[in-house]
Amino acid sequence: MRGFSRTGLLTAAWSLLLIGLACAQPAANAGCTASPSAAGTQVWRCNNGITIVTENGARFELKDANRDGHIDSVELSSKALLIEVPKKPGGNPFKVLTPRAIAAVRGTKWAVDVADVKTSVFVADGRVGVTRRSRGRGVVLGPGEGVDVEATGPLTVKTWGQPRVDALMARLGQ
Repeated sequence: MRGFSRTGLLTAAWSLLLIGLACAQPAANAGCTASPSAAGTQVWRCNNGITIVTENGARFELKDANRDGHIDSVELSSKALLIEVPKKPGGNPFKVLTPRAIAAVRGTKWAVDVADVKTSVFVADGRVGVTRRSRGRGVVLGPGEGVDVEATGPLTVKTWGQPRVDALMARLGQ
């Protein structure tokens, strides 16, 4: 298990992949607009450079916690999203909150998959810090690594096999 610090979250590149149904809060509050894609997904483009691809049927809510007109987190309750977060120096990391986990980045490409009993996080590029929603010791994932967050037990970082990665990406039209 690897611990993580805020410094560890500063590294990374550009996008975030998450799992979910395309029913979000009105995006006008978070500076985002949606359009359908050919793959049956929806693409949300936000005024702060963040792009979110939603899996058909994903359930999520866009958040603007500091009310500055820019999305700063997503509350994801089912399925997947692919989120592209541009790298930015300083400030608060972009977060994806699920029933079991919190995944945070400053800019990278990663996936979060929410199922009934666990949340799975996978990193395609960059680094992502993951903790349980109840906090505690977290881990940092690098490219090709993932973690399954269940109600109990350690957060164990694993290299995901290509079939698992391909199956997740296919759900997101990638």
